Amino acid sequence: MAEADVVKELEDISALFVQSAHGAESSDGRIVLRGVTPSTIYFSDRPQRVVGHLDTAEFVGFWDEGDDSFAEDPPNAVLAFIGEGDEVPSEVVVEISDPVLDGHDLSYAATVLDGSLPASAGGCSLFIDPFGRPLSPVSAAGMHRRGRRRGRRRARRRF
Repeated sequence: MAEADVVKELEDISALFVQSAHGAESSDGRIVLRGVTPSTIYFSDRPQRVVGHLDTAEFVGFWDEGDDSFAEDPPNAVLAFIGEGDEVPSEVVVEISDPVLDGHDLSYAATVLDGSLPASAGGCSLFIDPFGRPLSPVSAAGMHRRGRRRGRRRARRRF
């Protein structure tokens, strides 16, 4: 399948993307996923429920493809990570752009929208919004907001 066809299919199903790595670092406005997996998982919500894998290098190559490319409209993403000495994962919402794949390391320019980036972290996953739909109901940032609101509602109910 041609690159444009793959991108069109991913746009049509509003695919969310997940990248996992052995660790993460941040400095100078960039996140670096150290030891990123060679494949990026994508999936869609109901009714399609499509799941698949893309080569991570192929995903980076799609960055500026399509009508609503990530280059034109940078996606929001949630970095979920285990901080040093932490037992419970933390997360930060970022807008990402300018991906650079260098061997087994993948870096993005990152603007923090909610939370704070760790200087370094252990195992992590980056959940990336669909092409051109950063504020959709199924977006990574949208799910993060809903989770925080639900947590607040549960906390209020306990008192």
